[in-house]
Amino acid sequence: MHVVITGANRGIGQALDTGYRAAGHVVTGTARSGGEFLQLDVTKPADHTEMAKALDSRAVDLLICNAGVYPDKGQNLADGYPADMWADTFAANVTGVFLTVQNLLPNLQLASQPKIAIISSQMASQEHAPGGSYIYRASKAAALNLGRNLATDLRHIGIAVGIYHPGWVKTDMGTQNADITVDDSADGLMARFDDLDLESTGCFLTWDGRPHAF
Repeated sequence: MHVVITGANRGIGQALDTGYRAAGHVVTGTARSGGEFLQLDVTKPADHTEMAKALDSRAVDLLICNAGVYPDKGQNLADGYPADMWADTFAANVTGVFLTVQNLLPNLQLASQPKIAIISSQMASQEHAPGGSYIYRASKAAALNLGRNLATDLRHIGIAVGIYHPGWVKTDMGTQNADITVDDSADGLMARFDDLDLESTGCFLTWDGRPHAF
């Protein structure tokens, strides 16, 4: 199986990259900085074009849209959340997901049972609204909506799409106060991706397999 993972150089993406390689799969990990990974800043259309060229005619069995940012932690409602922070976050967390899927669609169509996994968050849920983190919450809600609509449009060509909450994970983003390790999250997510098919396309699940409220 050929797996493509965006944001594979750290956190959950890195754990997924390690997990799939250990299981014997071929993995193409991407990172903004390139290096040992394929160069991809998901906010830059030119990087997507170059990625598509690099993977030309190679089937992609599983695309994991993991890259994302959370810049508005701790922002103040009275004078925080600047407009450029909104634009930059949506470029990474929403437009970046769409461009990744759009550019790798031909590769997905070469696979026998192609799948797309979009990493969203419980913070996308309208039923969980404790306030704050407005930009991140809105961007992850948009990513959830994007995934649901992609599931509808791609079903007829045999591509399943799932949206996932990875848990509150001990990463730079989640902090060390979080509930689970990156390995816990990655192991659970890999099991969820394995279960994804056209019957479950459009699902919004937690890392440990529970349906999440929209």
